[in-house]
Amino acid sequence: MSAKIIDGNAVADEIKSRVTADAAELANAGRKPHLTAVQVGENPASKIYTNMQAKACESVGIEYELLNLPAEISQDDLLGKIAELNASTETTGIILQMPLPAHMDARRVQVAISPAKDVEGMHPENMGRLFYGGGTVSPCTPMAAVELLKRTQPDLAGAETVIVGHSEIVGKPIAMILLQSPNASPTVTVCHVATKDLAAHTRRADVLIVAAGVSQARWSAYRRRKKAGEDVKTPDLSALISAEMIKPGAVVIDVAINRIPKGFDDNGDPVKNDKGKNAMQTVGDVDFEAVSQIASAITPVPGGVGPVTVAMLLSNTVACAKAIG
Repeated sequence: MSAKIIDGNAVADEIKSRVTADAAELANAGRKPHLTAVQVGENPASKIYTNMQAKACESVGIEYELLNLPAEISQDDLLGKIAELNASTETTGIILQMPLPAHMDARRVQVAISPAKDVEGMHPENMGRLFYGGGTVSPCTPMAAVELLKRTQPDLAGAETVIVGHSEIVGKPIAMILLQSPNASPTVTVCHVATKDLAAHTRRADVLIVAAGVSQARWSAYRRRKKAGEDVKTPDLSALISAEMIKPGAVVIDVAINRIPKGFDDNGDPVKNDKGKNAMQTVGDVDFEAVSQIASAITPVPGGVGPVTVAMLLSNTVACAKAIG
């Protein structure tokens, strides 16, 4: 058996095509969507992400503005800036770039964003609406995972569905989105770090959604401890989900994006590429090559949930602009 590869790029292109049409309609009515990204301090990783956001917005006709604030800004002053954006008639969507400086309470700042302009769907009010069938927007990555799942398996009624990972931003919202239908929802089990026998759950899953980021967490912990001078063993960065943990014919949605070394040398350092830098690879939580021989359908990493998450951010931005009117 060879699984169908679920093409996230193709689905993202379809969504962006619809978003482009909606954005043009709003612009013609004098209500062009305008997304403001708030960046506190300088962060190379965030800069890459904001550049990607700017290009994605431009491609669909959404105005994009980066508000870059100094790292030493006080939390009260940052909250004041958020309040100004909430009141702005120009800005229709707000996104807060993470991480924030150590002196900030990230949750308090995130909650300060108006639910009506929360394009990430992370405000407690928007998250709470998931319990009642959803509101204007929902969290982007969970929506992307469910979108790919429903396009692959439209009839989910009663399907044994196992979610691995119960984070506030992915695992829990996915469960709530899947349970919204009163009579066509799957049967959902959520596994997490305290689950006693993960394989026992995954082997019975008709649908397996994995969002744990285990190898990334192990690599980050190893790097941190090694930098501190601790004597640590080379980490096990193998995939969390192996072929033996999959029910034949299952649909597998791999949400994780782990950026990890391709291997280690005898000193426990990552092997180098031909430019002398760490040879890195982007992988999910699932052993793609092995599992794709057992599953009926599977998302690749990269090229699966990731591009659809970006498309959902654009879709949320337009939805917020429509709702604000």
